[in-house]
Amino acid sequence: MSQIQIGAVQPLHQPESAARVRRVFVRDLVLAALIGVHRHEQDGRQRVRINLDLEVPEDPAPLSDRLAEVVNYQDIVAGIRKIVAAGHINLVETLAERIAARCLADRRVQRVRVRVEKLDVFADASSVGVEIERANPKR
Repeated sequence: MSQIQIGAVQPLHQPESAARVRRVFVRDLVLAALIGVHRHEQDGRQRVRINLDLEVPEDPAPLSDRLAEVVNYQDIVAGIRKIVAAGHINLVETLAERIAARCLADRRVQRVRVRVEKLDVFADASSVGVEIERANPKR
């Protein structure tokens, strides 16, 4: 039987050029949406919960504490509210895609994960929905 030589564990080394990433998020945004394909869903609004995770590469230069330097989550939420208010959408998948496109319109956003949940579909389930992840083709 041969012996296995175990060397010292080396610390993970990231090169100086490794990109730093900032994660911007929105948690549990609940809006009343006109959404659904069934007849009873087209008669009124229903609650949807939206969660976002945006991946934004950081500039190597330090921030100077100005809002213009970062992805503004207030603008992101206002954009989502505008999408939801624009009218009826059949599928949660379509809503998620529209939200992802809105987020990726900011060239600084590299990736986005969008979760859209309908909250009042089944009495015995807290939610149903979809989660998608998209990358910015501009980067």
